[in-house]
Amino acid sequence: MERRRIAIRGIVQGVGFRPFVHGLAARHGLGGFVRNETGGVLIEVEGETGAVEAFLRSLEASPPPLARIDELSWRPSTPRGDAWFTIEPSEIAASDRIVLTPDAATCADCLAELFDPADRRYRYPFLNCTNCGPRFTIVTGAPYDRARTTMASFVMCAECLREYQDPRDRRFHAEPIACPACGPRLVFLDARGIAVEARDPLAEAIAALHEGWILALKGLGGYHLACAAGDEAAVATLRACKHREERPFAVMTADVEAARRLVAISPDEETLLTSRGRPIVLLQKRAKPRVAHSVAPGNPRLGVMLPYTPLHYLLARAMNGEPLVMTSGNRSDEPIVYDDADAIKRLSGIADRFLTHDRPIHMRCDDSVTRVTAGAEAPIRRSRGSAPRPLPLPIACPRPILAVGAHQKATFALGRQREALISHHIGDLDHYEAYRSFTLAVAHYERLFACTPELIVHDMHPDYASTRYALERSNEIPLMAVQHHHAHVASCMAEHGLAEPVIGVAFDGSGYGLDGTIWGGEFLVGDYRGFCRRAHFRPVALPGGEQAIREPWRIAAAHLLDAGLDFELLRARVSEQALAALTRQIERRLNAPLASSVGRLFDAVAALAGVRDRVAYEGQAAVELEWAAENEMASEPYPFALSGDPIVVDTRPIIAAVAAYARLNRGARVIGRRFHATMAEVVAQVCARMADATGLEKVVLSGGVFLNALLARDVLSRLDRGGFQVFRHRLVPPSDAGLCLGQLAIAAAADESRRINR
Repeated sequence: MERRRIAIRGIVQGVGFRPFVHGLAARHGLGGFVRNETGGVLIEVEGETGAVEAFLRSLEASPPPLARIDELSWRPSTPRGDAWFTIEPSEIAASDRIVLTPDAATCADCLAELFDPADRRYRYPFLNCTNCGPRFTIVTGAPYDRARTTMASFVMCAECLREYQDPRDRRFHAEPIACPACGPRLVFLDARGIAVEARDPLAEAIAALHEGWILALKGLGGYHLACAAGDEAAVATLRACKHREERPFAVMTADVEAARRLVAISPDEETLLTSRGRPIVLLQKRAKPRVAHSVAPGNPRLGVMLPYTPLHYLLARAMNGEPLVMTSGNRSDEPIVYDDADAIKRLSGIADRFLTHDRPIHMRCDDSVTRVTAGAEAPIRRSRGSAPRPLPLPIACPRPILAVGAHQKATFALGRQREALISHHIGDLDHYEAYRSFTLAVAHYERLFACTPELIVHDMHPDYASTRYALERSNEIPLMAVQHHHAHVASCMAEHGLAEPVIGVAFDGSGYGLDGTIWGGEFLVGDYRGFCRRAHFRPVALPGGEQAIREPWRIAAAHLLDAGLDFELLRARVSEQALAALTRQIERRLNAPLASSVGRLFDAVAALAGVRDRVAYEGQAAVELEWAAENEMASEPYPFALSGDPIVVDTRPIIAAVAAYARLNRGARVIGRRFHATMAEVVAQVCARMADATGLEKVVLSGGVFLNALLARDVLSRLDRGGFQVFRHRLVPPSDAGLCLGQLAIAAAADESRRINR
């Protein structure tokens, strides 16, 4: 007989871990106890050595679905003769390490109950258990228990209380536990937000969808706007009312088989679709899918997600196989609406009806978006279902750190010890509502995780709203500025736990450069503690600054001028007056900053190839160039030149070749495919020169341009042939949405260096 004291750290609270341990100990005939403690779980087990060993193996091999064991250690303890195994009261003190799980999709057991007429929760839209349901979006404070969630006002009935208190029940301490007798209820509202007398609000909502109406639906982390995806009139109306001219809408299907009728799904993509986070997954459309053209106009892909709440399942199955458009409940560029009164104010005029409920959402959280690229997940937006799950840091934070990220696709991160708590997606900070959402979320995370920062790290760009936020707090907390592309490279390094120097390739739209120009086509050598810019693309003017991003013809014209070419290709689409004004603007350097941006180079080539001269959202021209090229056979690269130290990638030969192809009417498919091959060859040759100079063989790829799947595949292929070990993003997006992780790792390394050198 022996007794062992086992300490576990990780995601082990609020996920059914204690009843799991209780059942496991009972199966192995062990005595002892389990209890929650600050930062984890403490277990003591007593019994025969073989049974204790088997218990430990099972504990590590098959924890509950929502749990994650990060550390497990044990030591011998003095046997007490315990004959029974018990769950003891928690011992949670104020701590700098509180872990909360993300919201999780309805589990198979709850789904079976939802559609079982004999079950007391039959067709109840809010059923859940310890393995699924709301978590992060309803938590108001820590530690996690019902009193500190938005379920606090719902008093459990006797039957729910019995389940909640029974360690053998899968609803043991499931804080959002509810049933029709004691839990939240649906409410159906008209277009003005006035309650409609309805015996069955869900049936009214389903009827509204079948009649072609737009429904504002209160979900897990905010409101969605929903309509029948096959109804062209309804989808076009939604697009017009939401002021979303061309960005695609996501759709929800009842199950994977229904999704297969719309899109092709690989095994890896099916794994993502059915994961507990239930993200939107970008998938290849089938020929003539049964969705309205306005769902994703001109887009070869469709963003598809599966139901992740009981309410979604009930709605999706009632559509008789027809998918639903399920897009964020907001107007263009605003954050998703989550407050009931605000929803009526902001969504009236868009929604014909509202299906809401009386369980408050405490923290808005938009849907996650992802895709599979070259056989691996490539996240686009990390939010519901992923946040705030902590990620490991390669360097421990000597003190709590807040990294405030970028201006677009904003996220932030709290660093404590060896983990990063990365926020949900907040969006672009151009608008007051988004900025207010950002500040409120930062305050909530600091309070929720008992993590008061002693250092704030921000981007070097002085006009970023996130930078201004950091400066506003500079009287109380010291600041540290980090260069944009250094943070991109460090972000990918941190994901993979790299600490040694690497070759970093950072391609994006723009970032504040150290030389006063806009960077965006960078080859760096360095680690968290510093970097050297060893190569970059030739800087070219951005005439009009932000206006050039909205009108890619301007960037194309600037590149033509830089290459010594005339405007022949543009004259049919752009007036002589506009071209003359642009020329003067560049010559006089009037709002025409120099930029080495690869993202803007893609825009220029797209315009020269005739893809589009103006865009409805940033990067649209480049994205559509990728669509045009992705099914074209691979081809030889255009000519380019490398010279100088640091190496400068001369784009003038590329532009001359693209212009020559365009004059021959070779089309965007051919022009675009050869351009992608060119960019991959540039990366391969520059990295080879840098490797010869430094001896480095590890290359990390980061920046929003690497969301381009065709480019990523071409680059990976060429670097692999060159013998490089290549790292790309798998956990956070390569875009600015992942920047805060890199900022955090750089700040932790700088802090650690200062501590060591004192």
